[in-house]
Amino acid sequence: MTLLKVVISLGLIGYLLLFKVDLAQVGRAIAGANPLYLLLALALYFLAIAVGCYKWQILLRAQGLAVPLSHLLSFTFVGLFFGNFLLPMVAGDVVRGYGLARDTEKAAEAAISVLVDKLVGMSAFITAGALLSLYAVWGMGRSDLQGVALVAGAAFLAFLVGFAVLLSRRLRALLERLFGLSFLRRLAPTYQRLSSAVQAYRDNPGRLAQAFLISLVVLLITNIVNWLLAEAVGAGIPLIYIFIFNPLVAFAPILIPSIGGLGVNQGAYDLLYATLGRTTSSELAITFSLVMQSIIYLSSLPGGVLWLIRRRPARRSLAQQP
Repeated sequence: MTLLKVVISLGLIGYLLLFKVDLAQVGRAIAGANPLYLLLALALYFLAIAVGCYKWQILLRAQGLAVPLSHLLSFTFVGLFFGNFLLPMVAGDVVRGYGLARDTEKAAEAAISVLVDKLVGMSAFITAGALLSLYAVWGMGRSDLQGVALVAGAAFLAFLVGFAVLLSRRLRALLERLFGLSFLRRLAPTYQRLSSAVQAYRDNPGRLAQAFLISLVVLLITNIVNWLLAEAVGAGIPLIYIFIFNPLVAFAPILIPSIGGLGVNQGAYDLLYATLGRTTSSELAITFSLVMQSIIYLSSLPGGVLWLIRRRPARRSLAQQP
């Protein structure tokens, strides 16, 4: 699977840089990027990560877990580091969930909180993407973006159904019957723990609504980050198109396997901003995406430092054992 991700990432980035764009023009755009905009975008991206951790903290409170924000930031940065450099993207969520489980000794609650946190964030992004895509078609007269609006609308409905299934009491009762079967009976205790953890969110819809609104704040910040980076490289993309396409770009690395989104992100930026949106050239869209990719990698580096710091005490304790 890792080999497949490497092949996809290198294949896509190689195709885009060697056959899709003028590499010299991309290099000039990167060399001439505005450093002030780049630094401001990086700072805001860190802010978006911190706000996302606050959302996670809100969801944990629904389960009666009071976890310091500093701990959640640590788990998140380590997860980002693993997701971007060491393991597939989804593993970043596994790593932060594992850190939380060790910290709280509540494995089921940790797993469900990470799942719900991910789903709430994705649902906020796809909701914004669907609504703004419809605005582009009906409010801006971009009838050529009807296909984008249809895809975003279908994804929105899928997430709506998924949340309904997750919180449905009737479905829970049906699954409990299935775990009465002999070959599933051993998994019944695990399912009961997970189901009980989900129950906290069924009983606290206000927390879900609050988390959804915070996810929209995260989206707003990342929209501004993207706009600053587009301005930094001279892409000249109107802010409204950043608001329309950025929520959709976030799903590309989830749908297509890659190493930290490399290659897949660049293809998505080129497709949405240059080919479909016609807001800039392919060269500038890909340059914009490469700078954004660098921001993503840079923001996850603190996780590597935190991971190494944690490993040192463990190694010392092992070395001191007789």
